[in-house]
Parts: sequence; C-alpha cells; structure tokens
Amino acid sequence: MKALVISPQPFFSPRGTPLSIYYRTLVMGELGVKIDLLTYGEGEDVEIPGVRIIRIPRFAFLGNVKTGPSFLKLFLDIFIFLKTICLLLVNRYQFVHAHEEAAFMAYFLKPIFGFKLVYDMHSSLPQQLMNFQFSHSKLLIKIFETLENAALGAADVVITICEDLYHLVNKKNSNIRNHILIENSIFDPILVSAEYPNGHHQHGVSSNDGSISKLPKNKKIVLYAGTLEPYQGIEVVLRGFKEAIDKNADIFLVVVGGREKQVREYTALAERLGIAQDCLFTGPVSKGLAAKYLDAADVLLSPRIAGTNTPLKIYEQLASGKPIVATNIRSHTQVLIEEVAFLAEPDPPGLAKGIIDVLTSTDKAAQKAKNAKTLYRERYSRQVYQNKIQQVLEWLK
Repeated sequence: MKALVISPQPFFSPRGTPLSIYYRTLVMGELGVKIDLLTYGEGEDVEIPGVRIIRIPRFAFLGNVKTGPSFLKLFLDIFIFLKTICLLLVNRYQFVHAHEEAAFMAYFLKPIFGFKLVYDMHSSLPQQLMNFQFSHSKLLIKIFETLENAALGAADVVITICEDLYHLVNKKNSNIRNHILIENSIFDPILVSAEYPNGHHQHGVSSNDGSISKLPKNKKIVLYAGTLEPYQGIEVVLRGFKEAIDKNADIFLVVVGGREKQVREYTALAERLGIAQDCLFTGPVSKGLAAKYLDAADVLLSPRIAGTNTPLKIYEQLASGKPIVATNIRSHTQVLIEEVAFLAEPDPPGLAKGIIDVLTSTDKAAQKAKNAKTLYRERYSRQVYQNKIQQVLEWLK
C-alpha cells in the first residue's frame, strides 16, 4: 500500500501532535505501507524507514508555529493544500492519512482523486478555537463545525486519541463505520537524521545533558515535562511547589520544555515566590534527554487544568514505574484512577498535597507505580498499539 500522510505541524518537534504523527507513521511503515509525509518547513529531520518527508517552504521570517490555532498556521496550510494537489496529481495513493485540519483539505479532494480517507482526529478543532482563545466568533466556529462534520462523514476511517473525543465523534455521527480509539501510548526513541540540510536539528532543542549531573543528590526530584501553555497549569505547579517545599525542604523541581519567553516568565515567577534556587527550567530538550530527566525523577507531575484530551506524557509516566501526581480532571481520569496515581485538586494546595503524599506514603506510592506499569502493559503497550494500526490497514484494503 502507498499512502500520503498530511501533517500540518512543525514535524518533527517534541510536542503532542507531532509525536503522535511520528508514531502513527512509524508503525504503518513497519507494517509495510510506503509513505509520503507532507509537512511544514519547520521541524527536525527524522529517519522513519519507508517514509519520504516532503516539506513546504520554511518561511522562517514569519517565526515559529506555536501550539494551537494561529494565523501563521492558516497561511502555511494554503501551501500544504497546494502541495497536496501536486502530489495527488503525480502519485497514486491508496489512502490519505490526514491529521487535524488536513482532513478538511482531503474532504474536498477525495471526490476528485478517489483515495480512501483516514481522519486522524487529535482534537475537536471548533473546541480548539475556544480553548486557545483564538476566536469566539460564532460564524468561524460554525464554519469549523460544518467542516469537521463533513470530514467525519466522508472519512473511510476515523481515529481518535482519547475516550472523550471518541464519544464526541460518535455523538456527532453515529453512522461512522470504521472508528477506532488509538491512544498516543508509545514512546520509542526518535531517530533523528544524521544530516540537517535545512538546519532543523538545531531548532531550539538542546542535547546537552550536563544539567543532569547538576541535579541535587540529596533531594527528591519532582519533574514536569511538556509544553508551558497556560492550560498545562505551570503556575499552579510553582505555587503548589512553594507550599510543598515549606513542608518538606528536601525536594527540587525540574521543569522540562517550553519556549524561551515562557521559560523567562515562569523563572521570574519562581524568583518572586522565593523558590528559584530550588527549581531548574531546562527549556526545550531532545526526547532522549527528557527521558534521562524522567529516569532521575522521584515524582512525576501532570498538572493540566483544562481540556479533555489525555496528555501524551501520561502513558510514558504509567510505564515508568515512578509515582504520578495528576490533577483530578477529565483529561486525566479517562485513563488514570486512584489505584495508579495520586489525583490532586487542580490548585496549588491540591498539587502540594499530592507531592507530599507521595513522599510521606512510600509504600502506597510504590504500589500505585506498580499498578500503573501493569495497566500500561495490558491496555496501552506497543503491541496493543500495533494491533490497532493493523486494524486500520485492514479496513483500508
């Protein structure tokens, strides 16, 4: 089989949707699909066997693509659409695997080129417009809802990433024949290209692991790794850590990820709270270095305060054998239960209590971590993931 994967994202970059696209594409390639992956000019070059990465121009003078909807993404998507047409004119693809808003483009092109369509739905885009405060225009939201519903109706296969999204899709269109929930639950090492002709590898990602050796040896390491967008709850983490450190001075916070401006802002907040000497903000790092921080950690945080999509980090945390403190919101509880994690209220006192509970209830923490590994192995392992991708390919034959 030959497929066109459309990724309207900076690919590769170590954040949610690009990670999901990487692993979807990797496993499809392993299962014998020959893939052209069309993406933005921005991003690291990575090696995926059987996959050819095709980029639109970088347009570096316009800056970098941020998480969520933006006018820059709308501009770049025009070029994605035009390049998609060019590729469809000169190649015969059995199916198009369209991620996020690329499904809207594929919806219009499917009747012309006759391919089968896989709509990989990482989120509800009308909801994203509101969640990221991009627009509250009722007209624009209605347009996106109409496009989303049309793409769902036209798709031969729909993939969703979490239970809430799965149920939302079934509510929108109960007639979808082939709909499958595939959680973003695997985390193989990313194979970065040996050469970087576009300068992508140096795009704001540090591979220096010197800071690992500088972590305090006599303190428990509390780790957050991910983006620093407001909905991730980093301010709650810092204020909660302040309360926790007042009760237990032998802890140290590591925050991995985030853009330079965000790191500056949260570093300034840590200084105002008087905890800067007990925190390390690494900025963006390679996935390999992030894994080293995870290995060094004693407590793992997932402090999200809004949204319903399950964070990708949750699955790696489940498999890690480390105690998890996560906010008690639907984003987490569709995967996490009390038996596998410390569920905390999404406020500073709640996070502080969760951290202290892990450190003072060591037997309980160890049992939860053991249960978490079992849950991962039974429901979210690589074999489970691969079986689901195989089912998608069977539907497309």
